[in-house]
Order: sequence, then C-alpha cells, then structure tokens
Amino acid sequence: MNATDFLHLFQQHPKIKILEEALRQDEKHLHLKGLMGSATAITLAALFDKSGKQQHLVVLPEKEEAAYFYNDLEVLLNDSSLDHNKKRVLFYPTTYKRPYEPEKLDKAYELSRTEVLKRFMSDERKTIVVTYPEALAEKVITKTYLNKNMMKLRQGEEVSPDFMTDLLIEFDFEMVDFVAEPGQFALRGGIVDVFSYSNDHPYRIEFFGDQVESIRTFDPASQLSLQNLNRITLLPNVQDRQLKEERISFLDYLPAKTFWWLTDVELIHNRLVSEYEKALNIFGKTDNDQMLPPEQLFIDGRHFTEKISGLRTLEFAPSSFFYEAKIVLFHQSPQPAFNKKFDLLSENLREKTAEGFQPFILSDNTKQIERLHAIFEEMSQTTASVQFSPVEISLTTGFIDHDLKILCYTDHQLFERYHKFHLRESFGRKEAITIKELYNLSQGDYVTHIDHGVGRFDGLQVIENNGKKQEAIRLIYKNGDLLYVNIHSLHRITKYVGKEGTPPQLHRLGSGVWNRLKNKTKSKVKDIARDLIKLYAQRKAVQGYAFDPDSYMQNELEASFIYEDTPDQLKATRDVKQDMEQEHPMDRLICGDVGFGKTEIAIRAAFKAVADSKQVAVLVPTTILALQHFKTFSGRLKNFPANID
Repeated sequence: MNATDFLHLFQQHPKIKILEEALRQDEKHLHLKGLMGSATAITLAALFDKSGKQQHLVVLPEKEEAAYFYNDLEVLLNDSSLDHNKKRVLFYPTTYKRPYEPEKLDKAYELSRTEVLKRFMSDERKTIVVTYPEALAEKVITKTYLNKNMMKLRQGEEVSPDFMTDLLIEFDFEMVDFVAEPGQFALRGGIVDVFSYSNDHPYRIEFFGDQVESIRTFDPASQLSLQNLNRITLLPNVQDRQLKEERISFLDYLPAKTFWWLTDVELIHNRLVSEYEKALNIFGKTDNDQMLPPEQLFIDGRHFTEKISGLRTLEFAPSSFFYEAKIVLFHQSPQPAFNKKFDLLSENLREKTAEGFQPFILSDNTKQIERLHAIFEEMSQTTASVQFSPVEISLTTGFIDHDLKILCYTDHQLFERYHKFHLRESFGRKEAITIKELYNLSQGDYVTHIDHGVGRFDGLQVIENNGKKQEAIRLIYKNGDLLYVNIHSLHRITKYVGKEGTPPQLHRLGSGVWNRLKNKTKSKVKDIARDLIKLYAQRKAVQGYAFDPDSYMQNELEASFIYEDTPDQLKATRDVKQDMEQEHPMDRLICGDVGFGKTEIAIRAAFKAVADSKQVAVLVPTTILALQHFKTFSGRLKNFPANID
C-alpha cells in the first residue's frame, strides 16, 4: 500500500467526516481530542483536499516536534520529492538561535522563510505551513516592501545586463566569482548567475544584447543545467535584521480564512513571552547602535492570543484554550512498546486481528519488511501465522485507531531504531571556515583565500560598502597588503594547514604567485591522474574474488542497525558490496568525519566476507583504536556466527 491509498483509508474515517462538515459550516473553534502519534498529521492530510481553498498553518511548541510533523505531511502528501516551488507543505523556521546573537544566519532557513512569504503574497495555491513559536516571534517585512523589491524576468524580455547588475547590488546581493548560496550573483560576459531567495537553486540568465535569451536553474557544485524556465522572480534577503523598513507580525501576513492547527495555545503563548523577554534582556546589554529594538523585530505573547481569538482554530491538545470550542472525539491509543520482543508483537497482532482490527506496518525500508516476514515465518513453525499489510511510508509515531479498527505500527519503533527528521540542507562548502571557527581564530593565525593565497588573520572590522556598514574579515598579506573579506564570503577562506612549526610564506596581492602555484598544482594533479588511470587499467585486468550476493544473515545484520542509515551511508554500503561482488580487485576509499558511520560500513563489508568463508583483517594505526574497533565489532556481531579476535 502506498501513501495515497493509506490516506484514502483515513478519508473514510467517521470523525474526519464530522470535521469536514464542521469546516463547511464555518465552525470557528474545533477541539480534536484523543489523537495519538502521527494521527494528527494524517487527519490534516486527509482534510487538505476537502477544506476548500483555505491555507493551513500548524504551530507546535518545539522546532523538533514541528520538523517531524512536517516530514509526516511530506510523506503523506507525496511532497518530499517535489521541487520547492511546487510543494504543498512548507516549513517556516526561525533565522537565529538566540536574539541578537552575532552569528551568521542560516541561508537555508532564510530561504525557507522568504519562500513562505512569497507564497502567501502572490500565490493562491493551497499550502500547509508548519512552524513553532520562535519562528512566529520574528516580525516580517510588509507585503508592500516585498512587492517593491521583487524583480520579475521572462524569456525574451528587454533588460540590460548592466541595469540588472545595478539592481542586484541595490538589493544587497554580493558579487562573487561563482555563486554558492542565496544572496550572491556572478557576471561573465552575457551571462548572469543569480542565487535568489526565491528558489532552491541559482538561476543562469543568458543575454543576447539587451534581451533575455534563456533562463535555467543549475547546480552550483557541478555547474550543470537543471531546468529551463520561461519566467522567474528574483528576491533579496528580506529577513535581514538590519533593514530599517517597517515590519509586521507574521500572523497579519496570513490570509484571514487560514485554518490554525494548534497543539497547546498556553504553551505557545508562554514561549513567545519568554523569547520577547530574552530579546529585551540581550538588547539592553548591547551597545551596537545598528541593532533595531525588540519591539520592531519580535511580537509578544499577548499579540498572539489576541489574534487567534478571532481566527479559525483546530486544537489537538488534551484541553482547549477556547471554552466554546466544538469537541470532535477520536478513540485512539499509542503504539504499544514491545521492546524488540517479537513474540509479544506476534501475540498482539493475532489478538487484535481476532478482535477485527486490520494491522498495518509502516516502513519505507523493504529490508525491514522482509525481516519481519522472516521472523514471523520462523515463529509460525510453533505458533499460528501472523498476517499484516505493509505500507510503503515512514511516519514518526504509530497508534491504534479504535474507530476504524486498524493498527498503524512503525517499523523503527518495533526495531527500536532512531528516526530522524530531515529539513532543507544548509548551503556553502563543507571545507570552508565556519562562523564558530572564525570567532575562535586568533590574531596572526594563517588562513588561505582561494583567490589570493596565504595571509594572516587580523580580526573583524566594520567597514562601509555602498553606503552600508557591514562586518568584514581583515587579512594581511606580504608587504602589509590588506584584504577585506565580506562575512558572507567565508566559504572562500580555510584555515591554513601545513607542516607543523614551519610558518608559511605570505603571498603578495596581485603578484600572480598564488595563481602560478595553483596552476602548477593543477598540472601535478593531472600527472597523478594519468598514473592512476594506468594503475586502474592494470587492476581491471587482474582476476579477483567475486563474493556472493547478500544472504539472509547479511540483511539481518543491516536491519539490526539501531540508527537510520543516512543517504551517504546507504550509497557507500551499496557501492562497497557491489565492488565486492565484481571479479576484479576492489579499490575504494570511504571518507567521512568522526561519527558519520564509516565503521558500520566496514562491519557490513567484513561480515559479507565472513559469510563467504573468508577471514578479515582490520588494520588501524594505534592500540587504543584497535581496542575500540574490537569492542564495536564484537557488540554489533555478537548475535551472528562470526568470531572476533
């Protein structure tokens, strides 16, 4: 069963039918009692297409809770694979960790917020927005300002590249060599690359004279085109807290007939009060006259409670904030905890099936379903067989619905695996210096700028650029040459890594030495590449040992991993096993930071070899690391037929 079929099942729910009618009758306040686990997200998803043209806003007390709810909706509405411009479910995060904290804001979060504002201002498509109190607390720019600062372009339009460049600078876009994150643009002849705050990928705009010849999105890492477009909208960073423009509450931004889904009004109110008091306290201790006061940046809790009193709300808390709310009572209970005792699970499924319940097990991992079938098949030799219907989705929390008489159990709860939410990934390059590292740099530390070479860090300095004050990194080069680097260009700087105890030679700005060194290095890399190609050709010609395809035990080992595999882990595991099943020698290096799951991949590969009657040697550089790996391998393989020495 897929997500669509599963959702259709719940659209027949008697209580959801009651909710449909209540929404049609313009019932102002509804109290949804008794919902358990992911059933609230299922209820919203089931009502979404049947609730007219109204928008939906979901407010949960914590960011993590909101993120899990958002992921559930993405899965249920088949939204996760869609382009962000076509999505029906959007996440509305905050742009800061603490009010007024001097850290770089997350570009991905800024983009997500701007995306929501743009959607509500100019798009009539039905949308669900999921958020939390800290995000609601931030005031937003007015619709008038946003509309005035949009630039709309279409293919064939007459626009001068120079005019466009001037406008982007006026919009406070940063001119760079290659765009990497929102708020940047690059100009090369008749091509303008722009990373707008209105899209997940940058745009490449080609001009023929003063005419827009083509528009397409592209991948900033590979520079490859992704999609041709006829028209686009360019937006600046309207989340910038230095903007002196008028701001309004996000609550005032929403259409009047929006449905508000609230889990605990009093708790949300208290969080808003706390955030506002925190902002007042921090602002009172700062001496930065460029900072706007809290009343211009944040709302307080009173504004929230006054506002929602006149709005249409659906509460899913144990008690309602509104005494006049109409109650819709669901009869549900949480998914039982079986503590990985599958005899208890088997007994529970048999008992519930006998009572007329239909069991569903939710998993987007086919190996987990195969593992359950194998476990129940083995048990059926001594007890009655167990039947269940697999659903090809993964939700946060399971439950039992006594009205529909169905069991909705999640595989990660059954196997006690961690289930992690996924949000839009941050932009920027992983090798770049981070804000935290920047503030940990000491004056005189050596850094490398990708365009200018090795210099010395000389602290941060506020400079004026195009009439605006901004913080910049001050770097000193040979002969006292100075370079100021915009704080938003950190991805172009890395901390210098070289021979310990030997200071590097500083480069002189504009001398060409650094470029010659880079070109020489590129030439050496090409020589190494030629040698590698020759070596790889020799490897291909040598006969190796081809391991058998995965056995049942291999699937059992991988399914017993208590964490959810990351996409990189899944790919690395698949590639390693594919290499092992080839008839030529394996040659693969798995790279990753500490704690990213490299050892688990090694364990799976080692067990695959052991299952084919081979011995495996694990080589590490130190005794401590050897002992650590011995314990890790022993723990993971203790229930499998493998000797660890």
